[in-house]
Amino acid sequence: EVQLVESGGGLVQAGGSLRLSCTASGFTFDDYTIGWFRQAPGKEREGVSCISSSDGSTYYADSMKGRFSISSDNAKNTVYLQMNSLKPEDTAVYYCAASYADGSSWCLMESWHNYWGQGTQVTVSS
Repeated sequence: EVQLVESGGGLVQAGGSLRLSCTASGFTFDDYTIGWFRQAPGKEREGVSCISSSDGSTYYADSMKGRFSISSDNAKNTVYLQMNSLKPEDTAVYYCAASYADGSSWCLMESWHNYWGQGTQVTVSS
């Protein structure tokens, strides 16, 4: 069974940093593209960043580029999202997702992915 588990969320003050983790199991990690999405209350889910586990190619939403960075540790079947200079508007539930496909900028689209984790809450206080 394919399973994605997010961790690392919590409460942080504005200007602080968090590192989220997405650990995968049940599939060949190198065959998938892994993405991070977020959803704030009353808003649509939006793509944050994606990474190809096979070649390491990365993709970012324009609004996230610069403060957020994505990386992977294939030996641990884990993808990380490093978030710096956090702002209150970054408050959301953050989800990881996987698609059995080569990396593409399309990985920032929700409908492109096959599997989803349960999410982890990130709250940024002012």
